[in-house]
Amino acid sequence: MIPPRLKPLSARKSAILSVLDVGTSKIACLIARLMPLESSETLRGRTHRCRILGIGHQRSRGMKGGQIVDMEETEAAIRVAVDAAERMAGVQVESIIVAAAGGRLSGQHFKAEIDVIGGAVRDADIHRVLEASCARTSRQGRAVLHSLPTSYSLDAANHIRDPRRMMGERLGADLLVASCDTAAARNLLLAVERCHLGIEALVASPYAAGLSVLVDDEPDMGTIVLDMGGGTTSIALFSGGGLEHLDAFAVGGHHITTDIARGLNARLADAERMKTLYGSAISSPSDERETITVEQSGEENSHPVHLPKSHLIRIIKPRAEEILELVRDRLDRAGFPAAAGRRIVLTGGASQLTGLPEAARRILSGQVRLGRPVGIQGMPESAKSPGFAAAVGLTIYPQFAAMEHFEPNRQTNVTATGTDGYIARVGRWLKESF
Repeated sequence: MIPPRLKPLSARKSAILSVLDVGTSKIACLIARLMPLESSETLRGRTHRCRILGIGHQRSRGMKGGQIVDMEETEAAIRVAVDAAERMAGVQVESIIVAAAGGRLSGQHFKAEIDVIGGAVRDADIHRVLEASCARTSRQGRAVLHSLPTSYSLDAANHIRDPRRMMGERLGADLLVASCDTAAARNLLLAVERCHLGIEALVASPYAAGLSVLVDDEPDMGTIVLDMGGGTTSIALFSGGGLEHLDAFAVGGHHITTDIARGLNARLADAERMKTLYGSAISSPSDERETITVEQSGEENSHPVHLPKSHLIRIIKPRAEEILELVRDRLDRAGFPAAAGRRIVLTGGASQLTGLPEAARRILSGQVRLGRPVGIQGMPESAKSPGFAAAVGLTIYPQFAAMEHFEPNRQTNVTATGTDGYIARVGRWLKESF
């Protein structure tokens, strides 16, 4: 399965686009205006200034582990979020860019080499070597989301960013292909289409989050972005100025909430509140002295129970450490072991747990910071948080779409202006009906 492809955005044109982040905990819709921008040293690669015109977010329903488990409930939640954004922006959404967080996201590298004709590398040579790399990317049951050249080689020289006009005989390319389960992608696209919205592109959530939170030289120096959501934790490794590795697993902040609810016999809503107000991934001497109030679940006319805060920390800490250890193990298996001085950026709603950066610093052996969306205008204060990093990254993604490579016969000609969804849907209806 090849999801729709986004036509690269011209650096000299403005556009209005709509994006949708369908997560396990919340569904967020943003409508943004992109305006041409002079090059920025702080925000590498961005060609446009982004201003948010409308925002709508809704508690997610019908989702589990980043995948749809109830189509009707998910569709209803999407409709509410999109309607709120439309009302705020005064714009009717017809097509949308969607984030994919579930479906076992992963990245795989493919390499190929070709002979250079004529001595100097031309655009045609680069196209031929990328075509050769793409020839082996097809995998049964997987939907290709991104196809990104990470580096080139020319004879004995490696790690070349742009080989154009360089002299050599043998040109090689390394292609990173990001994919997810076809069934998960199809169900997500179906839920959006049932809301009478066209699909402009399907974007890996951790890649989008990285585009919105990384600044300065972080994409060049080797930075790991951990997008910690309610049902999934995703890993995006940026190096050499672009995406180098992608991985995900279905454990997230909701698992911590469930552990609290079971351990303290509390309702899920109360467990979420306790996690947010009193929870921490590290313990402190004062935890034994501080007390929290727990409303017992399923008991009528029962009195609240007062417990030391340490009880809550002892439930949260093992699960938080388990998530970070899973990240460490997966990076080790992928060939990216812990290294002193490595940069790690935590983002996503679950990353806001108190003490999580300190726990990550200890387990992952790196310099850790919390990542919030940067370089965006018009965002409400309540939305300038790690929980909206992926949604904001979707508004930035069209500026980087030109970096991707797909076979011409696989591309779908859609624009980032949100205007061709209706025509595409009519065309599809005609084909299916007659």
